[in-house]
Amino acid sequence: MVESLSLGEVKSKVQSPKTEVAKLDAGINLSVQIGKLRMQNPVTVASGTFGYGVEYARLIDLNQLGAVTVKGICLNPVRGNPTPRTAETASGMLNAIGLQGPGVDGFIKKYWPFLKELHVPTIINIWGTTVEEYAEVARRFDALGGVGALELNVSCPNIKEGGAQFGTDCKLLAQVVAACRQVTTLPLITKMSPNVVNIAPYAKAAEEAGSDALAITNSYPAMAIDIKTRKPKLANVTGGLTGPCIKPIAIKLVWEAAQAVRIPIIGMGGIQHAEDAVEFLLAGATAVAVGTANFYEPQTALQVIAGLRDFLQEKGIADVRELVGRVQIAR
Repeated sequence: MVESLSLGEVKSKVQSPKTEVAKLDAGINLSVQIGKLRMQNPVTVASGTFGYGVEYARLIDLNQLGAVTVKGICLNPVRGNPTPRTAETASGMLNAIGLQGPGVDGFIKKYWPFLKELHVPTIINIWGTTVEEYAEVARRFDALGGVGALELNVSCPNIKEGGAQFGTDCKLLAQVVAACRQVTTLPLITKMSPNVVNIAPYAKAAEEAGSDALAITNSYPAMAIDIKTRKPKLANVTGGLTGPCIKPIAIKLVWEAAQAVRIPIIGMGGIQHAEDAVEFLLAGATAVAVGTANFYEPQTALQVIAGLRDFLQEKGIADVRELVGRVQIAR
């Protein structure tokens, strides 16, 4: 299995990717800074859409990404939801995987030996069902050494609070970020929930509690029904909606959050082309993540990087950061 191979062994077996990210012309800078995390370009992948990196190593050169963001990890192994767990929708997809994962120990044993050999940083998405669980997972990864950053998935229910989502309660959100901040010096990226009326106060709460950046946005709760069987298309009944259909909403959330905070934002939601990434940057994102497109075109992230370079050259822009927040809005 691929998971048992070292990075060198995977590289010896990998086919030449369809898309090569050419060396940048002199004077053009694609690198960005997310807290203490330096990315060689502003493109990563969205957690949950790229496995643990090793699954895509035969398809693309991972070292050309800005960072590799892995699937969510909690303290203990999770089996996830019953199948069917995915369903295609118009311009998107539904998923209800159920945060399946190997737990901290399983991840460190099975995947970290591969990831730590990459030349680009790894962003580990973490979650828990209590504030204490979040903090313990953060502490464990802080002690591991070599981790690029932690992404806090706050779209999870707090079992001590009757199932309230951390990301939809400013107080709980701040508690999670603060608890993790106390146990790690790693950059913290809070992945915001989209299920709020106004994202600004939640963005501010995360920033004030010690988050180094925000990731916007997570999937939207949704449902689809098979009209022939009259049953939901997902065994879990509802799931998360992702893909191109959510991009305009995600861009709006990025723009609103960017007006409220000073920390960097990683924008995501329906990115398929470099033009989509530029929209997020103009709205206020410093970096972007490719998600659903990874399933049907694994080369997408590399194509976006190459397209961003071409866009900068065409427009005579020397630094990708010159695009950040430069949307022109008449007042």
